[in-house]
Amino acid sequence: MKRPPNSSQKGIALLMVIWVLTFLTVMVLSFSLAVRSEVYSTLSFKEDMANKFLAEAGIERSIMEIFYRNTNKDQKIVLEGREVLKTDGTEYSGRAGKGYYSFSIKDESGKININYLSDNTRIIFFNLLVNYGLSEEQANTVADSVLDWKDEDELHRLSGAESDYYMSLPNPYKSKNSKFDTLEELLLVKGMTLEILYGDGAKKKGIANSLTIYSNTNVINIKSASIEVLMAIPGFTAELAEDIITLRDPEPENIIAHMQTVMGKGYDIMAPYIGVMDSNIYTIDAAGYMTERKKCYSIKSSVIIENNNKARTVYYKSPA
Repeated sequence: MKRPPNSSQKGIALLMVIWVLTFLTVMVLSFSLAVRSEVYSTLSFKEDMANKFLAEAGIERSIMEIFYRNTNKDQKIVLEGREVLKTDGTEYSGRAGKGYYSFSIKDESGKININYLSDNTRIIFFNLLVNYGLSEEQANTVADSVLDWKDEDELHRLSGAESDYYMSLPNPYKSKNSKFDTLEELLLVKGMTLEILYGDGAKKKGIANSLTIYSNTNVINIKSASIEVLMAIPGFTAELAEDIITLRDPEPENIIAHMQTVMGKGYDIMAPYIGVMDSNIYTIDAAGYMTERKKCYSIKSSVIIENNNKARTVYYKSPA
């Protein structure tokens, strides 16, 4: 005759059942959370890819608009809907399928080419730094150090730096003594910071959008220069800069004559630093988004329009 299980055995069995149920519950919840994370990750990846392709559409649209502009920029009669787009950083938008993209085109000849800076033209870069908010001492340090970085010797200017300074840093390196290959290379130069170059990520913009290494001129193309670049040119005033931006769209050929009339003899001060020209090098900033602009995917690309009507990419950053 079997003896009935005592209460302690019943309690052990109950605990075992509870532990098994708890273990199974944890496993199910863990699996559910993993699946949920995978689903959201997949959706996020899908949205990012969709936004990226929309940004790519913005890049391709920009290149098409550049070709169109080069073909039709001298037309005297402009029909509605067939206007050429500006190349001074003005933002435009478009739609592709269910998504949207925005883009802007910037003529590189309207920027300050750091590879063309010399002791005679450093004043433009110096003014840009001071207008950004640096003290004259800080601006002199950065400007002289940029010139020292790209010259071929190891003799540093009054406020500059060469290899002896850089080799004394915790992570030592030598001065390049050659031209800049990218704007990011400026971060290696004495006095330059991430905030100065790219801004604080909030309201204050950096100076990167005013600089280039791609233009093939040592003067500023005032047909496409931003107000920040115009204000860095010796002799420019805020009023004149605004006048130039207003005038250059409908009548770019009259800009120089207007400046000579307004400035009089003062025009001679700025004349060595400015020009009016056609360029073939552009930087495109494009962004793609499905619904909310704040969730966009950004791409920056610099292209050279060659004689055979082809666009050659010399810089591409994704995401930007």
